[in-house]
Amino acid sequence: MNRRLVLAHGAALAAACVPGFAAPLISQRSSARVIVDNDLAGDPDGLFALAHQWLSPTTKTVLVTTTALDAKLAAMAGEPAGRTAAKGRDLALELARIAGLAAPCPVIAGAESFGIGDAQVSPAARAIVAEATRDAPLPLFVTCGGPLTNVAAALRLAPQIAARLTVIWIGGALEAGGEPEYNLATDADAARQVLAHPSLPLWVVPRETYRQLTASVAELGADLRPISPLSRWLYDRYLQLPPFVQLGPTVTLGDSALIHAAVLHREAPPRRVLLGRELPVVDRIDARPLIADLLAKLRFHAAPTQP
Repeated sequence: MNRRLVLAHGAALAAACVPGFAAPLISQRSSARVIVDNDLAGDPDGLFALAHQWLSPTTKTVLVTTTALDAKLAAMAGEPAGRTAAKGRDLALELARIAGLAAPCPVIAGAESFGIGDAQVSPAARAIVAEATRDAPLPLFVTCGGPLTNVAAALRLAPQIAARLTVIWIGGALEAGGEPEYNLATDADAARQVLAHPSLPLWVVPRETYRQLTASVAELGADLRPISPLSRWLYDRYLQLPPFVQLGPTVTLGDSALIHAAVLHREAPPRRVLLGRELPVVDRIDARPLIADLLAKLRFHAAPTQP
């Protein structure tokens, strides 16, 4: 194949990956709907996963809902009390603006407190119910990278939605003992309620698995940051970490496990005993294809008309 044909083929491949490309490419059709539910005001990895999700054409992102941060963590990070879910919403909207995504989907803040009471029945929970009860041909996945507050509230509002969606949650740990896992411990009541739901398909990514997803700080600076304004914005989230966070040579992009499960390998994982019951548990992820896929989609998004 000569060089001109190779370049033309590359342009065709790029166009199919992200909407807006001028040239036709290998066709990629959306085969699932995704609701993203995450504490986006926390670690930057949630924003990396959201950008990756929005740029993935094989799923249709229909809703983003945000959860709050633990009050002690928020205070340590200098975040205002009682509006970290709202800040997560604002960051998601800023990401969409930087990326040039016109009305990507509704972005709604969830409850600013934890538990299973009336205070947690938020507009975010109602939006999850509305999407789950909407007649649509594609299956629905809820990818949850934080506490299960919004998901539990949605199930209390409409228990019947359990048969209409699959929840993929980052939470819990395979090994008993040790330090509490953050997403589980921050809203243990919501987690217990979701785990106890008899008819809910629930896939779990435990701490041991999401900690496998590491990226080199040097790689982020050399390969990710120069791509586009969006990639610089994502990189800069790590420049704004609170002083108590001291990075080493790598960062953990743990929330990208949601992309692995909902976008790249959308099939139920093997079942294991976790959190007192047998559940589908994602127990192994290769970080390299995930990071390569993110970098490629950022490049396609940055240069949709390049030959």
